[in-house]
Order: sequence, then structure tokens, then C-alpha cells
Amino acid sequence: MNLALSIILMLSSVLMIILVLLHKGKGSGLSDLFGGGVSSTYGGSSVVEKNLDRITIVVGGIWFASVIALSLLLKN
Repeated sequence: MNLALSIILMLSSVLMIILVLLHKGKGSGLSDLFGGGVSSTYGGSSVVEKNLDRITIVVGGIWFASVIALSLLLKN
């Protein structure tokens, strides 16, 4: 069980880093490196941003739950 939670925690951590870097920045920054500035010129970018926000929230919830579960298991 500890191994499975550790793997989930590592995967969700890497995915969170990638998702946060993909968000559109307020200025020129790291998000423009991954094409954030290019996607803002297209018409459907608001739908993409909303979906990216939802995915980030879900992955953040999975990350938080795995941290709590792993800490409770290691406590005992």
C-alpha cells in the first residue's frame, strides 16, 4: 500500500508541475516557453484554459489526498 501511494504521489507531483507550467501567464514568462502566448491568439483559448484549470484542480486533489493517506500510513 505504501508503494502504491508513493507512486501515485510521485506521478501526481510531476503532473502538477507540468500543468502549472502550462497555464497562461499574465506576462511573458515560463508559460510562453511552452506555447502559452501562441494559444492566446486563437478563439477557443478560454475553453482550453477552463479545462486546464479543472484538470489542475483534480490532480491537486489527488496529490493532497495521497499526501494525507501516505502520512497516515507511515504514522502507524
